[in-house]
Amino acid sequence: MQDTIAKSIDHTLLKPDATFAQIHTLVDEAKQYRFFSVCVNPAYVATCADLLKGTGVQVCTVVGFPLGASSTAVKAFEAAHAIKDGANEIDMVINIGALKSQKLLLVEEDIREVVYAAEGKVVKVIIETSLLSEEEKVQACQIAEKAGANFVKTSTGFNGGGATVEDIKLMRESVSTSVNVKASGGIRDLETAKKMLAAGATRLGTSAGVSIVKGIASQDFY
Repeated sequence: MQDTIAKSIDHTLLKPDATFAQIHTLVDEAKQYRFFSVCVNPAYVATCADLLKGTGVQVCTVVGFPLGASSTAVKAFEAAHAIKDGANEIDMVINIGALKSQKLLLVEEDIREVVYAAEGKVVKVIIETSLLSEEEKVQACQIAEKAGANFVKTSTGFNGGGATVEDIKLMRESVSTSVNVKASGGIRDLETAKKMLAAGATRLGTSAGVSIVKGIASQDFY
């Protein structure tokens, strides 16, 4: 079971004070435990792509992170640059304020431009569930699918809250089977990881991947 879970994990280090030494450790752990990917800030994409070449471990990065309030043009540029540096997957944050203002076409276009800039690479849309009503969560998921995203994702881990079983179930029900669900935020132990997968997540974003596969709890939130 742990091996299956390991293959669903985006091994994550997005802290602002992350060092290159810590990034190297993250990569080594991803190779050792056969995590699906490492998820890092854009400045570390090229380094990770080089270190992971030929290993099968993917490189994931974030766009418009963690607020989602960058302009669409900036998000698209950031995504294109990350792909050029070697990113295989893009986790973008929606324009949360636009969603809450019911400017739904703006939200859709924001996502669509990042999907276009990613040139066929996987795009996951972070909807930041802790800031949304149930109706807004459903809207965000449906807009993400309409805009061509591959995944909807719960949280950045930077705005309070995190993944819940209830949100994963709601998100899974809000999109078709062609769109996957990523749970992130607060997944620190094996039992929680199992619950998220059982609820419908196919990917887990966590900085506690090593603790999870070892069956021990971690204090890291993301």
